[in-house]
Amino acid sequence: MPKLVNLGSLCIDQVYRVPNIANAGETVASLGHDTYPGGKGLNQSLAAARAGVAVSHVGCVGADGEWLKTALRESGVEVSGVRSVAGGSGHAIIQVDAAGQNAIVVVGAANRGVEETDLEVALGQMHAGDWLLIQNEINDLERVLAGAARRGVALAFNLAPVDGRERGYDLSSVKLLIVNEIEAAALAGVKQPSAALARIGERLPDTDVVLTLGREGLLYAGPSGQGSTPAFAVQAVEETGSGDAFIGYLMAGLLQGLGLPDALVLGAAAGGLAATREGAASSIPDLESVRGLIASARANPKG
Repeated sequence: MPKLVNLGSLCIDQVYRVPNIANAGETVASLGHDTYPGGKGLNQSLAAARAGVAVSHVGCVGADGEWLKTALRESGVEVSGVRSVAGGSGHAIIQVDAAGQNAIVVVGAANRGVEETDLEVALGQMHAGDWLLIQNEINDLERVLAGAARRGVALAFNLAPVDGRERGYDLSSVKLLIVNEIEAAALAGVKQPSAALARIGERLPDTDVVLTLGREGLLYAGPSGQGSTPAFAVQAVEETGSGDAFIGYLMAGLLQGLGLPDALVLGAAAGGLAATREGAASSIPDLESVRGLIASARANPKG
């Protein structure tokens, strides 16, 4: 079976549970604190592995991040391409309120130490049918995009978080682009989701674009067709890992031969289940649970 090669971030997540997310100038007393493995790249690799596909992760950690490699390895992810660099690992400070909503500050650190050799390691692992996955949490993405274009690999790009660099990216080599409302607006210059999706599609006619809308589901358009996928009805506890669970399972579905609409349903179920659990990597569900939620929803479509 083809595999997923993820040239992606790895972070130490510091999660603070708060009665409300702090506003400017406000001090909020935390109700609890936990430390988890995280980073969009790590979370997405774990999710794809739990969905049953082979995953190889390439990236960088500091001396404090060796346990992140262990977390990946224990879930069956190949980590020989994760390189140790001087300084600290990437980390995130995450506030989670009583409704499960979050606010996140990310420090790039080792994730901004990706070099051309790391790209070559990732591309060197690619074979026919494989997908390369990247996020906007690493550096030198112009080089990564150009390298993927030269090799002609199937490239999926989760353009998160937007930070201004995206305005200079040549996205023409991207086969699958995954954005949320904020990221879509940054690319398209318009806030209304369907208008943003249409504008991105005009710019990238050969790219399947998925625009996630949180509890409102998602929209998609591109060569594989266009449509929408509803969110699964769940009791959300925390949404931190929901998007990454969605992406990992989406990629796994594509690698397992599902068409985009069916792979999106698989991803949406995984994202929904992740929102019912605390943490990011720790919230990612197993395949049996995801299939169970899909079967339950189909048996009881009114929820």
